[in-house]
Amino acid sequence: MKKIKITNWISTGLLSAMLIMSAGMYVFDNDTVSVMFESFGYPTYIIYALALAKVLAVITFWTPNMPKLKEWAYSALFFEFILAFFAHFMIDDNPTGAVMAIVLLLVSYFTYQKLATTKKA
Repeated sequence: MKKIKITNWISTGLLSAMLIMSAGMYVFDNDTVSVMFESFGYPTYIIYALALAKVLAVITFWTPNMPKLKEWAYSALFFEFILAFFAHFMIDDNPTGAVMAIVLLLVSYFTYQKLATTKKA
């Protein structure tokens, strides 16, 4: 049980750091991100909305007693990371960041679920 809790804290912490750094890049280096989004074929007007969504997801992860909202945050990020992977893959860019994000998200989610089910029992 202690290993699962530690794994959850580490994976959620690393995922949160990745999301905050990404949101910061979206806001403070918008010109570079806009060029990247245009090369993916994505509209640039979603950049700020994605930055806000990432920050809200991090807040949700660290706020206790919000299980339904956490489920929504995990699922939204899963779809975002899958889309990011394929966007990078399709233009022959390195999708390593997206793969790392997916792995951290899955580890965080499954350890969160394990802790939640043992807490109910």
